[in-house]
Amino acid sequence: MANAFTQPYGRQAAISLPADVRLMQATANLVFVLAALAACTAAALWAARLPVFAIKAIRIEGDVSRNSESTIRANAAHRLAGSFLTLDLQKSRAAFEAVPWVRHAVVRRVWPGHLAVRLEEHRPVALWLAADGNDRLVNSFGEVFEANVGDVEDDSLPGLSGPEGTAVPMLAMLNRLTPVLQGLQSGAPTQLDLSARGSWRVTLDKGAVIELGRGSEAEVIERTQRFVQTLPRVEAQYQRPLESADLRHAGGFAVRLKGVTTTVPAPPARKR
Repeated sequence: MANAFTQPYGRQAAISLPADVRLMQATANLVFVLAALAACTAAALWAARLPVFAIKAIRIEGDVSRNSESTIRANAAHRLAGSFLTLDLQKSRAAFEAVPWVRHAVVRRVWPGHLAVRLEEHRPVALWLAADGNDRLVNSFGEVFEANVGDVEDDSLPGLSGPEGTAVPMLAMLNRLTPVLQGLQSGAPTQLDLSARGSWRVTLDKGAVIELGRGSEAEVIERTQRFVQTLPRVEAQYQRPLESADLRHAGGFAVRLKGVTTTVPAPPARKR
């Protein structure tokens, strides 16, 4: 009969290692794994810097009417850091968007070793008239941007003057006012001002200044429409051109024609 303390033939007793030995083994395994990962990372970084992975060409797509492709590359290429594999696309996009007239850029990798850059340029629709004389441009989205104002072919861009951060509502107001004022002989808007207290004023291209007053966009537009209905009759009566008008009076408008000042009642507001 086999002894109770003996093991069957062919089987070895499992030996339980002390806790400190097991910890040392686990630590050694972890160090080995970390060292292997570090070696792999270093090898990958070394390989990524090889000439084979260098950026060989940049292809420009989209809007390039304000800048030539060579100018865009010259302005942005020196800001690109890394190889084809390590290039940060977000920082690369910012590099291209820092080029004058570029509003938005999309950068993508094209194997092997090429970058494709699609650009959207600003489309200027107005001037932002700053108090310090540092005039800027306003694009079709109401965004104020820095560029050489002298590069704009259209020298009749209307001016916007108001508190910082109000370019979007000011452009919206200008776009609504322009067709309303087209019926006047005094011309189209050349400048729109918004005071810190929210009062609107528009200057027409023949020099007339109209105080539009405060209120929501809809209220200002409705007030202006009633004025436009009234003015032709007054101009026909006095045969004088408009110099200024004040629409801030309740129930009427103060109108200054050349050599004549008068007050005229406003037509009733349209029923909603």
